[in-house]
Amino acid sequence: MNLLIHLIISTCAVMVAAYLIPGVAVDGWFAALVVAVVLGLLNLILKPILIILTLPINIITLGLFTLVINTGLVLLAGAIVPGFHPGSFFAALLFGILLSLINILFKKD
Repeated sequence: MNLLIHLIISTCAVMVAAYLIPGVAVDGWFAALVVAVVLGLLNLILKPILIILTLPINIITLGLFTLVINTGLVLLAGAIVPGFHPGSFFAALLFGILLSLINILFKKD
């Protein structure tokens, strides 16, 4: 049940972030659902590997390079999901930050 609630919150967060950030486009609710699932899978599988590989850069930048990793994952999701267009690097950066903030705000444990 928690997974379903988290998925609904993430889908709504994708739609809200796409509405608020110029340059980011989502074709509909189904595309937002697919984006939420793909970003969840990318964060589960690929993000830990990338963080380990870029650990020296992450230490030097005091963790700010993680924002670049998140942006890259958003751009990768844009390449995978046909109805999601993150636009530029800066738009994807803002999208990732806003999506993280919304998910932190509504996270239930």
